[in-house]
Amino acid sequence: MANNSKKSLQVKTGDRVMVIAGKDKGKIGNINKIDTSNSKVYVEGANMVTKAQKANPMANIQGGLVKVEAPLDNSNVMIVCPACEKVTKVKHEVRDGKKVRVCKKCGEKLDV
Repeated sequence: MANNSKKSLQVKTGDRVMVIAGKDKGKIGNINKIDTSNSKVYVEGANMVTKAQKANPMANIQGGLVKVEAPLDNSNVMIVCPACEKVTKVKHEVRDGKKVRVCKKCGEKLDV
């Protein structure tokens, strides 16, 4: 029986994150896309791979080698707090009747 449940991730699209493991360790970028079924994130400018692209004159696509972002596991990124500019873990709190993500170091809201 397949497990089709969506996994809860600590990050959202548009969050500023730092890569904490792998060949791009230390790079900071924004999350472009999230694959919740595989717990993968696509970080802007991180984990770049070179792919061969076939030319398609009908769609005006030029062939050649293209650099694209490959997915990273979500455990290899940590959120950078916009208030204190530090890498932090996420804490969930209820504020004004809404559940929000909060920086564990300074207590500021991560959701804008």
